[in-house]
Amino acid sequence: MEAEIAQLVTTGATTVVGLMATEAWTQARSRLAALFGRGRNAEEVSAELEEIRVEVVRADGDAELVGDQAAELRNRLRRLLREDPRAAEELESLLREFAPRQQSGATVHNEISHGTIHGSVVQAGTITNNNRFPPTV
Repeated sequence: MEAEIAQLVTTGATTVVGLMATEAWTQARSRLAALFGRGRNAEEVSAELEEIRVEVVRADGDAELVGDQAAELRNRLRRLLREDPRAAEELESLLREFAPRQQSGATVHNEISHGTIHGSVVQAGTITNNNRFPPTV
């Protein structure tokens, strides 16, 4: 069980840091403040999270600075889950809602046939309206 909590804490911190640099942050902030707040003033907790967000945005790709903020969030999440194990369900719900969608177990096979390609090749998950030119009759 401890390994599951450690994974949840790591995933939670990474997801929250990622959200802080996106437009989704405005949707997630109040719910995360409620999660982190648990009995504290929601505005105070929201302001603390906003301070972390400002640092993440200022980091401008500096992995060490972003890592420091993720570590801060991991520590907060770890303390939260120790004090209130029921918070794990709420965190998992937030992660399902806001975490980037990932394909698990997907296998990719690329093949180019019928000649040599001199130019760009684009790989995509789904392409619609895939017409051949010139059209075959």
